[in-house]
Order: sequence, then structure tokens, then C-alpha cells
Amino acid sequence: MKIGIFGGTFNPPHLGHYRAVLAAIAALGLDLLYVVPTKAPPHKALLHGTPNPEARYRMAELLFANDARIVVTDLELRRSGLSYTVDTAEAIRAMHPDAKLYLLLGTDMFLTLEQWHRPEELLQIVTPAVFARAEGQEEAIGQQADRLRARYGVETVLIDHVVFEVSSTELREALLRRQGAELVGDAVYGEIVRGRYYEVRHAPEWLMAQVALRNPKRVAHTAGTAEEAVRLAKYWGADVDQAREAAILHDITKGLDQAEQLRLCEKYGMMPDDLERENQKLLHAITGAGEARAVFGAGDAVFDAILYHTTGRADMTLLEKVIYLADYIEPNRAFPEVHRLRELAYMDLDAAVLYGLELTAQELSAKGRAIHPRSHEAVEWLYRR
Repeated sequence: MKIGIFGGTFNPPHLGHYRAVLAAIAALGLDLLYVVPTKAPPHKALLHGTPNPEARYRMAELLFANDARIVVTDLELRRSGLSYTVDTAEAIRAMHPDAKLYLLLGTDMFLTLEQWHRPEELLQIVTPAVFARAEGQEEAIGQQADRLRARYGVETVLIDHVVFEVSSTELREALLRRQGAELVGDAVYGEIVRGRYYEVRHAPEWLMAQVALRNPKRVAHTAGTAEEAVRLAKYWGADVDQAREAAILHDITKGLDQAEQLRLCEKYGMMPDDLERENQKLLHAITGAGEARAVFGAGDAVFDAILYHTTGRADMTLLEKVIYLADYIEPNRAFPEVHRLRELAYMDLDAAVLYGLELTAQELSAKGRAIHPRSHEAVEWLYRR
């Protein structure tokens, strides 16, 4: 049996790591490969703001989830102190005493291997496998391989692949600019967004892609609502980023049926009242807010804007008013009163929200349906203002 060991900080794990692992499996004929996120690397200090070891482990699991040959292990997370590769190699050898173990290394790590903790013991356990396509370093790699053979009796295996096609530093910088989602894949990017790692704010294009995956029929309305929310936020001085985020996510669960909506309410501990339980339009605001927080890492302001975007409430925040109206007047809306509502939205925000609430009350009354108490409270509050 042939087993590979691929360690690193995975800060963050990205598709360059995934391609390197696949190249190693193919080149070495591996039956199994352990990915080992480091808890406390001895050779470098982790940057300020680096996600904790458990978070990096979760992201690595997501990156490598679809290949049964690849196992992400928490061996180093379970040990105290610095994460020494020799300890990890010993633990894997104990689990697979008859296997041939390969330690996957980038060029820089390979060239400094003798400076590692207990290198002689390590090289008695593993065979170095080097991602050796490093322009200008071929000679240094060959000299190091010769030295290891002479000193430790170990044969180095060369893998014709660049281990890091993506620079982790450049990737983190791209994530800060709301770019780079395609370099980590949807699952990892979603986890980065949910955890707010690297101070990442949502890339709007990625959020819209999630809407399209979940409910393609809502894309045009969602895009229109986001467009209107940004316009209103800029005009009235609300946070544009929060307005765009809330607008894109406001209908994220609207395609779900009532039973699914109620299951999500239970999952997020957001129990609807009797009126909400019977009305899917009201339910989707509750579950949408819950999903926005749990899956997409939405903060309190965005959570509340989504939660109250159908009913309004007393003491509405500026962002809540913006999302309520953006949903109502986005460019795809064509009901008779929308022109007046659009005019009001850029003249008197409170008057526009009040008008919207009254229009909704009239529509519900004509259908013989009850008006939610929060809407009554919102109307009374706006009249008092």
C-alpha cells in the first residue's frame, strides 16, 4: 500500500492544493493520501487574523470532500505544542505499519528538510516526494536529492508539477478585494464567507450565483432588488454593502415549500407565530434571515433587514426601510401604484414605507387575509413620526 502525507497551514486551502494532491496520487500511484492541517507550524509564525486550526481543518475537509482516496486528518490538531512532521509520520506509520509512506514537499520545504525537527528519524519513515517543476531550482533540487541519498540512504521521488499554482498571500489579498472565489471553489468560499475569515465581504457575483443555484426563477427579481437597494442606500446614506447583501439574500429560501420552510424554522430556532406558520410569504422572511446568518455569515443588520422585509416593524432601521422598499419597487415591478411609490422613495422614505404598508394592507383585505400585527405596529409608528 502506498500512502501520501501532505501537510500545510492551508490558509486558506485552495484549488492549487487540490491539483497538487491529484498530481501526486497519479505520479506515485497512491492508494491513500492524508491531508494534514497544521496546528502550530514550527517553521513560521501564522499571520494575524489567520483562522483557528479547527476552521482551517473544516475548510480543508470541504476542499477535498469528493475523493475517497483523500483523508483530511486532525492528527496535529489533537496534539499540544508545535506541529512536527516526524510526530505525524510516526502516527501514520503506526496506523499503516506495512505501507510505503511518501512525504509531499514543495521545493522550498525540500531544500530546508535537514533543518526540520529530527530529520534523520523522519527520513527513516518517509520517502520525500518533491513537486519539482521549479524554474531555476532544478540544480539545487538535484544536489539536495544527492545529499539526502548519501547521508540518509533515502531516494527522492520527483513529481512534475508546480505545488502552488496559487499564492496563498495573493489569494488572501484577492479575497479582501471580493475576488478569488473561483480559486478556492464554492464550498470553501462559502465557509470563508460564513465565518468572515480574512475579513472577507461577500462577492456579489458569488452570492447571485447561489441564488441562481437555489431558485433560478428569482434571479431577475433578486438582481432588480439589489440594484434598487444600492441606489436607495447611496441616496439615503445607508451602508451600501449591507444593502446589496440583504437584497441578494432576501428571497434565498422563497423556492422552498411550506414543510421545508417550517423545518428550517425549527433548525434555526426561529418559531413562527400562527399567522406566519400559515403563510409561506411570511415564512420565507424568517427562514431567509436564518439562512443568511447560518450559511452566509450575515450580520445582525442584514439579518433584521431580511427578517422584516415583508411586514416591516415599529422602529425600522434605515437599512430595513431600504430593503423593504427595494423589494417593492425594483425595476421589474409593474403594478399600477409603483410609479407613485418610486417617486416617494426618493422624496420621503418614511412616507414611501407607509404607502407600501397601506398598499399591502389593502391587497390583503381584498383577499380576506389577515394583516400581520407587525405591519399594524409599523403603520402606527410611522404615523407618530
